[in-house]
Amino acid sequence: MKKSKLIPAIIAGIILISQATYSQGCETPSDDQDGVKLFGFFQPQYDYTLSDPNTSTFKFKRARIGVMGNIPYDFTYYVVIENSAFVSQTGYPYLLDAYISYTRLKWATVSVGSFKQPFGLDVTTACSGLPAIERSFVADQLVAPQRDMGIMLLGGDNTTKLRYSLALMNGRGLSVKDNNNKKDVVGRVVLKPFSMLSVGASFRYGFPNLPTADRLSLGGDFVFTAGELTVQGEYIYDEGDYNRAAGGGCGAEPVALGAKRDGGYVLAMYKTKWNVQPVARMEFFDADKASANNENYYMTLGLNYFFNDWTRLQFNYMYKAERGAEVPNDALMVQVQVKF
Repeated sequence: MKKSKLIPAIIAGIILISQATYSQGCETPSDDQDGVKLFGFFQPQYDYTLSDPNTSTFKFKRARIGVMGNIPYDFTYYVVIENSAFVSQTGYPYLLDAYISYTRLKWATVSVGSFKQPFGLDVTTACSGLPAIERSFVADQLVAPQRDMGIMLLGGDNTTKLRYSLALMNGRGLSVKDNNNKKDVVGRVVLKPFSMLSVGASFRYGFPNLPTADRLSLGGDFVFTAGELTVQGEYIYDEGDYNRAAGGGCGAEPVALGAKRDGGYVLAMYKTKWNVQPVARMEFFDADKASANNENYYMTLGLNYFFNDWTRLQFNYMYKAERGAEVPNDALMVQVQVKF
């Protein structure tokens, strides 16, 4: 069977609609941490691509260091620098996240600065907590820019039945002044009807380039947990203009998009008593819904090993299939992560 027909046959019929983790950045400021707390993580990685000819490289997926903490009373701060030249477009370290939050009201925390857009499950998952080495392709491409400047109102946490966030953002990406007077509105709500299930929805409406060309994004995702088994999925629909210079996230190259595009994935993982965690993800992405035979399909098979709470080893094999014109581009990736 042709590769491009195998994966859609497996994932046909799956409807995606929410979330388990909520992160403005890579970590969350602790309520009991006053003053300055130094933290960070780095991810040395090896990639081997089954192209023609084959390619391979050692690199840093991410190399981040930051400070966070509380300021009496009711304020937290968070600042992170990205040091990986493989992520930076200039090759130099740059400011990734930097925001101040007013936290007195649990259901009305206010944050201002640079942070992740509150859209979707994959993007709002902390980078150091991703179950696969690569973020899903649809999130990388359709939620770009993943970080931006703005102000956000949010409430609730993992212990509540409801959590939400609503942000007003430039829409231009990191370290770029807005070029118009209109702002992007980005929001997310997550419901937890019972302990095993979280279901959420996201939206974005804005003007990524010109005040006359708008963009609408809608998303749904879920997380189901039973013991050590977790199954999660996400679907994103996007239409209108898009920021061609924003990049697809942590180093992913943006692709050309049509007027309407969508994609989604389903992921399952199981943490064994030996600290080994098998991971499987199936995803699809359509960059232009008006064009026939334009879909891309990906299957990621992975194995995570946790040495301790701070050190993790990941093996991933990514199987890629293009419906229109297949190319040899499957990839093997190995990554070690250390947090501090």
